[in-house]
Amino acid sequence: MTITESRQVTLPGRWVEGTGLMLGPLLLLAGVLARMGADDFFPGQLAAYAAAPERMALSYGLFTAGVVLLWPAVTALARLIGATHPGWARWGATLVVLGLFGRVFHAGVSHLAFQLVDALGLEAAQKAVAGTYGAFHIFKAVNVCIMGGWIVLAIGAYLAKALGAVRCVALGLAAGLPLGVLKGSSDPISLVALLGLAVALVPLGVAALKDGPAPRWWAAGLTVALIPLAFLAGLTG
Repeated sequence: MTITESRQVTLPGRWVEGTGLMLGPLLLLAGVLARMGADDFFPGQLAAYAAAPERMALSYGLFTAGVVLLWPAVTALARLIGATHPGWARWGATLVVLGLFGRVFHAGVSHLAFQLVDALGLEAAQKAVAGTYGAFHIFKAVNVCIMGGWIVLAIGAYLAKALGAVRCVALGLAAGLPLGVLKGSSDPISLVALLGLAVALVPLGVAALKDGPAPRWWAAGLTVALIPLAFLAGLTG
């Protein structure tokens, strides 16, 4: 089978895409709301972790999970766009997914920075981060994708009539979400960007999950059981 012949197979599938469309934006929003009140730049984020490590770890964990779940959401929307405007779909999906890779990288660096607080203390951790914050890494190349990808996808969705005009504008607002390491993202612009993402994608997720039969009971049960098992397996190293 060639790649062309395999295009009739829809991956990753309705349930994964619908879940991503629904939970991705909501987890991002929950993660940001969990860190409300902390200064949005790295000294304040590190200080907030020192004062309440469980809260900040939960916040960043929710946000990162939301970022990961956005990739199937993007594939679902891109397929709708691609029915009439394949070029916009390809470029929009590619740019957004590259941007999501960048955000996951930033999340890993933020996690390490929090561990420095535990290992070295707040002042030493702040000094270490300040001294290395502008260090070069390959994912700097995708910073433009993190912001611009959502705009390309929103334009494609509008041209293809995959979403209504209001929801296309809401989708484009996701470009306003700050990028980088240890960014609090609780300023009004960030909250508007996340609310826009939810307005654009969550209804599409609800529709996707309703558009077909329910999963078999054993498949749903197995999926739920595998999540904690995978987590425990990861803790073993």
